[in-house]
Amino acid sequence: MDNIYLIMIVALAVLAVADLVVGVSNDAVNFLNSAVGSQAISFRTIMIVASAGIALGAIFSSGMMEVARKGIFNPGEFYFNEIMFIFMAVMITDILLLDFFNTLGMPTSTTVSIVFELLGASVAMSLIKIGVDNGSFGDVVNYINTSKATEIIMGILLSVVVAFSVGAFVQWISRLLLSYDFEKKAKWVGALFGGFALSAITYFILIKGIGGTAFADRSFNLIGTMTIKQFLETQAWWLVVMNFALWSLISYSLMTLAKINIYKLIIGVGTFALALAFAGNDLVNFIGVPIAAWQSYEAWQASGELATEFGMDVLAAKVPTPTFLLFISGMIMVATLWLSKKARYVSDTEINLAREGEAKERFQPNFLSRSIVRLSVGISEATQMLLPKALNQKLALRFHKPVIALARDKTYEKPAFDMVRAAVNLMVAGILISIATSYKLPLSTTYVTFMVAMGSSLADRAWGAESAVYRVAGVLNVIGGWFGTAIIAFVASGVILALISFGKGAAIAILLFAAILILARNYISYNKKSKEIRAEDSLQKAESSSIQGVIEESADNISNVIKRSKKIYTNSINGLAKHDLSLLKKNKKQGAKLSAEIDELRDHIFYFIKNLDEASVGASNFYINILGLLTDIVQSLEYIGKVSHKHVHNNHKKLKYNQIKELKEIDQKLDEIFTNTKKAFDERSFEQIGKVLERKQELFDLVSQKIEKQVERTRTEESSPKNTTLYFSLLLETKDLMKVIINLLETYYQEYDGTIIPAKVME
Repeated sequence: MDNIYLIMIVALAVLAVADLVVGVSNDAVNFLNSAVGSQAISFRTIMIVASAGIALGAIFSSGMMEVARKGIFNPGEFYFNEIMFIFMAVMITDILLLDFFNTLGMPTSTTVSIVFELLGASVAMSLIKIGVDNGSFGDVVNYINTSKATEIIMGILLSVVVAFSVGAFVQWISRLLLSYDFEKKAKWVGALFGGFALSAITYFILIKGIGGTAFADRSFNLIGTMTIKQFLETQAWWLVVMNFALWSLISYSLMTLAKINIYKLIIGVGTFALALAFAGNDLVNFIGVPIAAWQSYEAWQASGELATEFGMDVLAAKVPTPTFLLFISGMIMVATLWLSKKARYVSDTEINLAREGEAKERFQPNFLSRSIVRLSVGISEATQMLLPKALNQKLALRFHKPVIALARDKTYEKPAFDMVRAAVNLMVAGILISIATSYKLPLSTTYVTFMVAMGSSLADRAWGAESAVYRVAGVLNVIGGWFGTAIIAFVASGVILALISFGKGAAIAILLFAAILILARNYISYNKKSKEIRAEDSLQKAESSSIQGVIEESADNISNVIKRSKKIYTNSINGLAKHDLSLLKKNKKQGAKLSAEIDELRDHIFYFIKNLDEASVGASNFYINILGLLTDIVQSLEYIGKVSHKHVHNNHKKLKYNQIKELKEIDQKLDEIFTNTKKAFDERSFEQIGKVLERKQELFDLVSQKIEKQVERTRTEESSPKNTTLYFSLLLETKDLMKVIINLLETYYQEYDGTIIPAKVME
């Protein structure tokens, strides 16, 4: 039986490595986004700076490991076997929970997740012990540090509101003073801003990056034999003033003598600071539990007592963490930062929510987001009415965004936001976290950095009428995920602890195997999703400025739509023939995906028309017509997929043999049309379109014949109203689909050939 604990230590070590990987994938959003979004410095430089911060922070993080040992529960109330079960439940829950959020691309708090996992597992174990001893529910408070849990919940609520409000206020003031022409301002303006920002970030490094580590307890004669921690706490204001003066002077010197862009320096130093703090303080979230388990195992082995009788008072003492373990952990985190695709996917979520102007919106508006936007617009309009007109105009001028004029043959990827906003994000996040740390207030670095970025986006007018409801919905989704993290972590770890407690080794083996399967499934699913996003069949937005270019680009899109339409229609018929609900469900999703891509092309029409040459304005009419016809095609396919899925999902009678046979016949004819049409567009051999058009009457006659046969069957032999309704719906929608395809071909052939072809489709 004793061997099970050694196996658990090995399993926890493996889980620690996996947790480091998924944890960095989640928390990279905290320190990468401001630099990546502003494009102030190269991505390679950003990664090098962040890696240095992580490596240094990991080595200094020994002092933070106490949280996992005694921060949430009272270790003296548990025996060794119970503590090991708690730690195992926490690590299994943590890695699955973080990987789930990473796969969704949603940033969550590793601090909150580990705390509530420890809390949930501890409460579950306490209830089991109380049940065995016939105690009362109120005895739980003897096992749990309830005050800590209350502090963390309050920290969540306060950090969300305060970070958003302060971020918005500071960004509004900064933009008001600097405007978008900040690089043209006098050097003393940039020097003062640099002094303020860099002094705040430096103080943040001292307080949060170093102040919370074991290194902070060392004393030096240079600071009057005080420890670093005592010096930082007692000399805070002196440090702030001296920092500001020193950095203002350095900023002015760098700008004047070395011609260095001070905003780039702020972003680089800020990125290093947040990476340092992340590793120095959040490493406990990933390896704190396994290290505590290992130290518990060593103490138990030395005692010679039974696992069920050895009390864990040893965890209440302060035990240093070996430096080599911290170094290895730091290297794993750095490697993950460079290699993890999920880290960049999570970062994309925040960057797109904060982006200036157009972005692919991941989140759909809801009632709450619409209400918040309407309320905000109302408050804004009321405020403007109260202010003098001249003042409103001056304020609007400070927030006026410059237009970047580019040659048509030059490509340019605009940053998500400028360097002022990136600097404000880093500066405000650093200040808030430093203040909270100095007052010993618990909060999540993820919550602070995210909400500061959202507040600065709002104040900077990045959320306009075109995007506000989507961005607010995104923020609400992320915040909802944060609170969901706490609830899921608490419940899941408690359930897993109960399973482990009653099932012992067998339960642990099954849970570990299940965790591996889930992680592998998520990895495969994520890779599949990534490939779909990059798939060749994805529709491309029109970028050409001439009619010839539009015709060429539209040909590629039409070819892709025809190819996917062929598959969707055939799968609908096959799904009905086999009564295959799984196939019809997937097919329905494919139809919805194609429809969403067409909608995205339609949303791009404004930018397409803006880009046209004066001599090619007529291309807009052609392009709009093409998009309208493609929309009609996918609407028909969506309807066919929807009614087919609904019929089988409701377990209605199968279509009769003759009905399936006739649908297969239509599918075969339509398949020929799809194949020939795709070939014509792929080879740009548009004369082949004429050959396809010659067979249009044959298609319509075929469908009309099937309709007549079904009418006859209904009068004489058909007994299922649902089957009749479905069959007529499929035939009529197929007829509409054919009409649209013929219209599409005629529109394209007309533009290509320059001849006039009657647009009316034969019935």
